[in-house]
Amino acid sequence: MPITKIYRWIVFLLAAGYCLRMILLSDYTQFSGPFRFLTVWALFCSFFAASRMMAIEEGRSTKRWDGFVSMTAVVNAMVVYLYWSLFLNDPASVTRDGKLGEPYLELYLHALGPLLQWIDATFIHRAFRRMTSAFLWLFGLISLYIVWIEFAVQPLATSPKGTVTQGLPYPFLNSLLPADRITVYGTYFLAAAVLLMVFTGIAWGVRRLFPRSKGRQALPDSPGNAA
Repeated sequence: MPITKIYRWIVFLLAAGYCLRMILLSDYTQFSGPFRFLTVWALFCSFFAASRMMAIEEGRSTKRWDGFVSMTAVVNAMVVYLYWSLFLNDPASVTRDGKLGEPYLELYLHALGPLLQWIDATFIHRAFRRMTSAFLWLFGLISLYIVWIEFAVQPLATSPKGTVTQGLPYPFLNSLLPADRITVYGTYFLAAAVLLMVFTGIAWGVRRLFPRSKGRQALPDSPGNAA
């Protein structure tokens, strides 16, 4: 069995297991339960991306999903950076009691899971070829998430509470005025665009330093199969 197939099975099964864990074992006392968090959105994007990589690996599909795979890598990077920077600065800003949760869960969601997806996207699948498609996916998902938490989650959830409002999934957001939250969201869009360019540059370097053999190159590098 090719090593890439083994790797992708591991990535897929891990993502599937953690998705099931989120659905079945999460706290649903607040509206939408775990689906309030961008981390969980990134997890499910990783699961879908892993399923598409398996389909390509096993010859069941020729659709590359380059834009979606690239977007998923960037969102994972945002999740990792935002989580750890906020946690290290003030643990209570992203956790309920200021303490790291279950290590097997937190370390997968905010470290191992994203790393596994980045490796596939950059070194195996070699995404980051269609910047317009990736940016549109990225803009669409982040916009949808912001609308979701501001107009669905916040009015229907009662915790966490802040000095300004309540219900927004990350505690620090509840202590910001709407104008300040807009500024924060704007910086997230900017950070996403910068990360997309960084990943694109890294992927370009990988393709130049480690060109594929002709046999492996036919499907992955065919423009007609890009999405």
